[in-house]
Amino acid sequence: MRTILPFILCAAAILVAVSACKSDPEKDLRKQVNAVYDRLSLEEKAAQLYGIYPGDLLVDGEVSLEKCREILPYGVGHICQPTSSQDMDADQMRKMVRDIQKYLMEEVPAGIPAIFHDEALSGLTAKGATIYPQAIGAACSWNPDLMRAKTARTAVDMRSVGQQLALSPMLDLIRTPHWPRIEESCGEDAFLTATLGCAFVEGLQSQGFHDGVAATTKHFLGYGGANTLSWKEIYEEVLLPHETAIRTQGTESLMTSYDRFRSEYAVCSDTLINVILRGYLDYGGAIVSDYGAVQTGRDRSEEALKQYAVDALMTGNDLELAWNTSYKYIPDLVREGRITEAALEKAVKRALMLKARAGLLEPDPVLCADGKLELDSPEGRRIAYEIASQSIVLLKNEGVLPLKGSEKIALVGPNANSVWSMLGDYTFPSMQIFFHRREPDLNAVKIPTLLEALKQAYSGEIAYERGCDWSTMSDARIAEGGDARIRGMRMRRIESPDPTDAKAALRLAAKSDIIIAAMGENVFLCGENRVRNGIRLPGDQEQFVRDLIATGKPVVLVVFGGHPQVLSGIAEGCAAVLQAWYPGEEGGNAVANILTGKVNPSGHLCVSYPATEDTGLRCYNEEPAPEFIAWPFGYGLSYTSFNFDNFQLDQAATTKGGPVTVSCRVTNTGDRAGAEVVQLYVSPASGQPLKPLQLKGYQRVELESGASATVTFKVDTDQLAWWSADKDGRNVWTVSPGDYRFRIGSSSANLPLEGICSLSGSETHKPIRDVYFPEISVTK
Repeated sequence: MRTILPFILCAAAILVAVSACKSDPEKDLRKQVNAVYDRLSLEEKAAQLYGIYPGDLLVDGEVSLEKCREILPYGVGHICQPTSSQDMDADQMRKMVRDIQKYLMEEVPAGIPAIFHDEALSGLTAKGATIYPQAIGAACSWNPDLMRAKTARTAVDMRSVGQQLALSPMLDLIRTPHWPRIEESCGEDAFLTATLGCAFVEGLQSQGFHDGVAATTKHFLGYGGANTLSWKEIYEEVLLPHETAIRTQGTESLMTSYDRFRSEYAVCSDTLINVILRGYLDYGGAIVSDYGAVQTGRDRSEEALKQYAVDALMTGNDLELAWNTSYKYIPDLVREGRITEAALEKAVKRALMLKARAGLLEPDPVLCADGKLELDSPEGRRIAYEIASQSIVLLKNEGVLPLKGSEKIALVGPNANSVWSMLGDYTFPSMQIFFHRREPDLNAVKIPTLLEALKQAYSGEIAYERGCDWSTMSDARIAEGGDARIRGMRMRRIESPDPTDAKAALRLAAKSDIIIAAMGENVFLCGENRVRNGIRLPGDQEQFVRDLIATGKPVVLVVFGGHPQVLSGIAEGCAAVLQAWYPGEEGGNAVANILTGKVNPSGHLCVSYPATEDTGLRCYNEEPAPEFIAWPFGYGLSYTSFNFDNFQLDQAATTKGGPVTVSCRVTNTGDRAGAEVVQLYVSPASGQPLKPLQLKGYQRVELESGASATVTFKVDTDQLAWWSADKDGRNVWTVSPGDYRFRIGSSSANLPLEGICSLSGSETHKPIRDVYFPEISVTK
């Protein structure tokens, strides 16, 4: 029997945590922080509360002492995006970090090193580092173990070049497929996002803060279209990924969002920061702003910039990133009495505690790894390949896949021979070309295109023509707001070196046995501040696919990108549809091996795939009309088949706690090995105020042909609780008696097994849930 340990916060765990907080190491850290704080001048304290880009300190690619002395006379809290903002190899990165830290430790009177932070959504965001699949794709693996492995490896890479903090993961729930940043998310479901988010944080912090990397969960709260939902939905769903990361994984850093929450900007929202975060969740870690988010208005007068600082710091936002546009006025504002000494002390001590936990306040801190640096290690590439292979979703297959090896293949489309089909936002090449407006070296890390990979994986004949471009200039625009780096930026296109001849591609297609059309998006069509006019295939792609279908040859449509794109009107004419997302540096090999059958597809959707652009869709658990959904949440096909049976469920339980045990057997009934995701959903059957369908557990199971496994879930009654506020505004979580329908299957729309468990007893009430996830075991 293999047991998967749950993320459970129980009374015993609370006692252990309280005990740990009273341990000598924790006391020593507080003493260390207090001692440092007490010797700092007002200017030195303020300097710990903002970050800058390292480029401000460089001349001709080298750290300039003159620049350091001019810009950082009192030190600095953070160095922002040191590797993603610079076009440097590993040795140059490490030297830059050591030179800046040397200045801060030896020339600045305070002697405090900076925290170096960067993005980590797809691995270390640096030239030559492993590029993992984008989050929305990785979430389709439904595999927390791979998420942990990825971020554990990422932490090693980040720490080797001197980084102690990651500005990841993004835990926002998606309520519209049109949102530009949807690709950074784990989709629309609170439970799936929470489990994968906790795994992300756990892996990143697995070496501890002293030798590893601290996570920054973001964006708090309601970014992605969820900030105007009811309080009930916010507490039950939108908050869940953040709550579990804080209470089960000990998140030490948290980022608010650019958006308003109700009537307040998140960066200075008393509701979010003090009522929910510091109050309800008892969060004691640092809070950092998103880049430029402290400036909540367009007014850039000195008085306005000062007021932004007052609003943010006095509410509880500790650090301003990635500039000191407003926080540079903190010393003046303290002297004027507009910022209190008490508020300043809390913020600075929280900022210093991050440094203390990272070992940066020790006499001789370890800043970087010595010796040869290998940022794209064999282990990293292996993990990237496994995630890509498990994240690709087979949406349709009329028997054309896997390829047999004898067919003559026509490979066409703008993403057939492009590295950009593999790379999501917040990868190093994407950040360089979009935010920093540089042409990145696409050979710094090996990224096989689909054409290159398919030539290696397929034994038959392959011919290639591009056929059409990604888009026109009018398909997308750069939106104002958010990251200040995009101000004044104009939309551009990625140019392909390959000729684009639709007629030549159609002639090639007509002579083939099977057409593989690699379509979809690139970095300028999805991502932060990139707003598309719609989410059908962009430009002339849709018409091009229609023309391919008209040849009468089977069309295998492979869709790359960050949005789930509306395919109605063309998917019906395709023989197969494969959703590849942005699959990272090993994505070409993963797609090729799935097409040729070397890998059996096993991805399942983390979003409801829309059938129309005008969906009104919010989430699968609100029972959207079937005509709005092309493929449901949790859906994914395989080259084999699975059967679910032997359903077992506790018929009765009590509201006072204890698990409800539910299990089933899953059998691989096909002729090849494969993996299925066993999904457990719960529905209220006695009028309880819960969503009609809620994911409460899942388990990926790999099975040989003919093999079976029994998957058992132990669901705590806390997972059945619903939120309300009492007459005094206090949070109340209620478990109601009555019937609950437990359902198991392979997607939210295919749940062949179900039964009723009746909870007896009176309603139970508590101020916060203690158990969030079930215990799961697999017996083969």
